[in-house]
Amino acid sequence: MQARGLRQARSGLIGMILPAHFNRFFSSLSQIFEAHARARGLCPVVVSTLRDPKEERLTVETLISYAIDAVFIVGATTPDDLSDICRAVNLRHVNIDLPGTKAPSVVSDNYGGAEKLTREILRRMPRGLGGLRDKVYFIGGASWDHATSERIRAFKDVIIEQFGEISDEQIYANSYDPDASTVDARKLCERIGGLPAGLFVNSTFAFEGVLKYFSTQPAETFNEMIVGCYDYDPFASFMHFPVILMRQNVEELIAQAFRLLDEDITDPRVIKIEPELVYPRSVVSSPLETLKR
Repeated sequence: MQARGLRQARSGLIGMILPAHFNRFFSSLSQIFEAHARARGLCPVVVSTLRDPKEERLTVETLISYAIDAVFIVGATTPDDLSDICRAVNLRHVNIDLPGTKAPSVVSDNYGGAEKLTREILRRMPRGLGGLRDKVYFIGGASWDHATSERIRAFKDVIIEQFGEISDEQIYANSYDPDASTVDARKLCERIGGLPAGLFVNSTFAFEGVLKYFSTQPAETFNEMIVGCYDYDPFASFMHFPVILMRQNVEELIAQAFRLLDEDITDPRVIKIEPELVYPRSVVSSPLETLKR
């Protein structure tokens, strides 16, 4: 009751916890969050928790000790555990990126976006490489994670729709660690005898790891493949092979989260925001050809 009584006062602080600062998606979320907070006369506090459940709980408890007015919980491993902590002291909170069942959530339409991305990979994928290389593969993320599981579900549905079946060996979703994706990319290419015709990469974390392995391969081996990444980084368009990107609508994710707070909505609804496909630029072989074009 004492804790609830303290919540009657407003500090003017609003918090956000997120898994990492260096990822472009999360850093964009934090920047737009800060802009919205300041426009409302609030002081934003952003903390990285490194996808560590213990660190997530400790950070939320610390923010509460500073009498924070509300908190945005981004990509948490255990959002419902954090909701229990927040609800115990009547702290307003919204989940972003990964949904919970005890508070409102705003997430990307991961299934819809992955379905579009998979179809576009298949449409552009070269044919006739032979054997296992003719298939499309999925790398990155963790299968227990809601966003990853929804993307895998869409990936499977599209493959089954077009080819009638899919093998478990087409999916490598073991970790968010880029180094794990490096290992998975190497294992995949060694198993199928070269680079696959199509590759669905779950995020820029995984893409970083895949590129680490790709850097060991001759440039000419990339002439017969297409890569799709469910994340956005403008530098990816300057790869020497085509990359289709999925840009999540970060501005709308934050705008909808603030709308839920402004309207004092607390029921565990899930709002899905549609992402946008970003098509690869034309890949040319030399600067001279670029000038001619």
